[in-house]
Amino acid sequence: MVNPMNGQRITLEQAMNIALQRIPGEIVHVDLDMEDGLLVYEVFIMTPSNQIFEVEVHARTGNVIKIEQEEDFDFD
Repeated sequence: MVNPMNGQRITLEQAMNIALQRIPGEIVHVDLDMEDGLLVYEVFIMTPSNQIFEVEVHARTGNVIKIEQEEDFDFD
């Protein structure tokens, strides 16, 4: 993992792997975004039951900040 004290961030691949550990499925979209002053990866995963979940992964620490089911998912 990276050292958050040096201002480094985890890689996209690390963020996707962290998200998949929490919600198994297929990644359909990933964004790097500012959320409440924190840089986060927003990883959208489709489960085998065709539900979409958003997993927010802190870009510096790799901690999962939030998991929520998406009702109206749109890539735009």
